[in-house]
Amino acid sequence: MTAVRVVDVHAGYGGRPALRGVSAELRGGGWLAVVGPNGAGKSTLLKAVAGLLPFRGDVTLDGKRAELLSRKEKARLIGYAPQNPVLPEGLRVADYVLLGRTPHLGPLAREGRDDLSIVDNSLARLDLTGLAGRKLRTLSGGERRRAVLARVLAQRARILLLDEPTAGLDLGHAQELLELLDRLRSEDGTTVVSTVHDLTLAAQYAEELLLLADGEVAAAGAPAEVLTPDRLARHYGATADVLVASRGELVIAPTRRGPAPVNRT
Repeated sequence: MTAVRVVDVHAGYGGRPALRGVSAELRGGGWLAVVGPNGAGKSTLLKAVAGLLPFRGDVTLDGKRAELLSRKEKARLIGYAPQNPVLPEGLRVADYVLLGRTPHLGPLAREGRDDLSIVDNSLARLDLTGLAGRKLRTLSGGERRRAVLARVLAQRARILLLDEPTAGLDLGHAQELLELLDRLRSEDGTTVVSTVHDLTLAAQYAEELLLLADGEVAAAGAPAEVLTPDRLARHYGATADVLVASRGELVIAPTRRGPAPVNRT
């Protein structure tokens, strides 16, 4: 079943277009990485799908038109993590993650044992158990990013929209997060749509890539089809080799434009 379908979406800010005629489709349990140079419209696309930005075109989520979903239905279906979240700094980490359970509670209901267990599990999965009692304002940038993602995990949404989820994370935590998302797909059928700045990570974890340039689709398909030296030069202005690692994974390796440095040893 198709989990996310975007058809001819146009969106922008203050009358200035940021997306023009973007279309994409993703099956349930799939992973689509939206890539492209700065200003290509990646974050705008996620906001449009999440219903946070007016747009023209059609967005369908789990077979339902997005504009027909109630606020609560959408909150149960979609977990959205923005690139630059504004956090309520007076809260403790555990209390902030508990906010992810709000869509599953009645108007006057309080969280129960199951909700608290889900929060504990989300904290553990993102290596935050030891920071559960800390105030958000005392966390580093990477720790804050993990707290935001823990709140999204606690939401138990079927579709995750993640804007640069590895931004600010060191390599180890970035890999742990991406492996976790991959397990959620295989074990729970979770669908992932993410923007990813690191093209090597995008190629190694996402099933399909959507390359945006100047608000339009420049290429779409499997990572090996989308990430070619020619496209990297054309859309990123980059010189790079597309290598195949020992296990068949793609690696995007920037290459110097000038002569190699002289080895003086």
